Amino acid sequence: MAVPAQLSAEAFLERLHALSSEEQRVQHQRYFKTGKGEYAEGDRFLGVRFRDVFDLAKEFIELPPPEIDKLLNSPYHEARAGGLSIMDKQARRKKTPESRRKELYDLYLQRHDRINNWDLVDAAAPHVIGRYLQDKPRDILYTLARSPSLWERRTAMVSTLYLIREGDMDDAFRIAGLLLHDDQDLIHKAVGWALRAAGDSDRPRLLAFLDRHAATMPRTALRYAVEHLEPDLRRHYMGLKKAPANQPPVK
Repeated sequence: MAVPAQLSAEAFLERLHALSSEEQRVQHQRYFKTGKGEYAEGDRFLGVRFRDVFDLAKEFIELPPPEIDKLLNSPYHEARAGGLSIMDKQARRKKTPESRRKELYDLYLQRHDRINNWDLVDAAAPHVIGRYLQDKPRDILYTLARSPSLWERRTAMVSTLYLIREGDMDDAFRIAGLLLHDDQDLIHKAVGWALRAAGDSDRPRLLAFLDRHAATMPRTALRYAVEHLEPDLRRHYMGLKKAPANQPPVK
């Protein structure tokens, strides 16, 4: 069935191009580090403020998955961000049927090669992946956590944020343990955020995790994990962290 012109990927992209500016494009390239060897090497930007991208996504919230797929296929970061924002908005709605949630879940995983930066993962993983898996087996999260892809590993961790909000923290702690010694700072941050969120609901379990791992876990993950603890507890756990060679301990 043909998609109405006003609800097509083509119409979304046309509106997106109209919002672009060279000044914003340069800012995005700087912020997302598109230089050689950086995370976003070679990524292309139109130069659209993300606030405008997300506002546009609200207007296109009824866009069907095949049209969203076209946005994910775009070379432009803002188009993919818009597609993922639409997916997130559909997944958040109570009236969205389970069949559509399954379509969104499948699309996210099938096109993970196009979800290739931290903001794209964070835009949709909690509700598109985490919410869908709330009442289902979660083996896929462990497959993603063991993936060679940085972005798939981040999806595994960030997806648990929805489960944490629903009071289900088992997978968050287990996946945090799997990713605790990852070699990427963007994973350290995600691990720390998830531990912090889990600790807000289950303080004893967070403290038990920190008692086991604080001395050896990456400093970035530890710093985020203890952020909501009382000052004395923060100092205690940060003090357990061993200083790198040739560097004095934290006082």
